[in-house]
Amino acid sequence: MTEFQKYIQRYLDLIPTENWLEEMKKTGKKTASLYSYLTEKQSDFAYAEGKWTLKELLQHLIDAERIFAYRALRFARKDKTDLPGWDEETYAKHYFSTERSLQSLIDEFETVRKSSSLFFKNLNEIQLSETGVANGNEISVETIGKLIVGHTIHHLNIIEERYLSKF
Repeated sequence: MTEFQKYIQRYLDLIPTENWLEEMKKTGKKTASLYSYLTEKQSDFAYAEGKWTLKELLQHLIDAERIFAYRALRFARKDKTDLPGWDEETYAKHYFSTERSLQSLIDEFETVRKSSSLFFKNLNEIQLSETGVANGNEISVETIGKLIVGHTIHHLNIIEERYLSKF
């Protein structure tokens, strides 16, 4: 197993059932619900110096999902162009999340998740099995969909362990 496969597997192992499309819906609802209980002040909280605030973390989930879904779209449509990686820390430096309301981020997350859910739900087995290269690593469309789910669960776990325990 390559380092990339190990990296991806840690997210895939978090998905509690085989029905990853249903888990995509569930994790979307759980994320939006969790954030809807936060106050604006709580959403600007970071559990340690140099860590993302809860708003920044939600923006990270939005950006990552958009990038993953874009990759899946390209590969599902048999586009074999190698796609570049992305630097999440560079993105985070340009979030300007303090200028946004928590509700605007929740709304954006829900819209992106609905779009992703519809996209993946309507792919057939051939499209789901298509592969492409992103950041120098080959990955299938289906694995990208599962990655969206596992990545969200990973961050929900961090929120519960490191953020919510501080309130």
